[in-house]
Amino acid sequence: MNKGELVDVVADKASVTKKQADAVITAALEAIMEAVADDQKVTLVGFGSFEARERKAREGRNPKTGDKMEIPATKVPAFSAGKLFKEKVAPE
Repeated sequence: MNKGELVDVVADKASVTKKQADAVITAALEAIMEAVADDQKVTLVGFGSFEARERKAREGRNPKTGDKMEIPATKVPAFSAGKLFKEKVAPE
């Protein structure tokens, strides 16, 4: 499912126009990205949590030459699925 399909489903389920659904989805995603970029954890109960995680510096290899190279430490976005989401995907 892409964003356009998601907008269609949300518009149908919420009985709003596609334009309104698109605006709400876009605003929600932007708010989540901004919060995570500011080192805040965003928790949506039942759905999951978004947060920034530190990735340590590590040694890698150039795939073309095989030479060793240092990959610097960085922050990466991470998502952890909530209990209800996990149960929906893999019912017991």
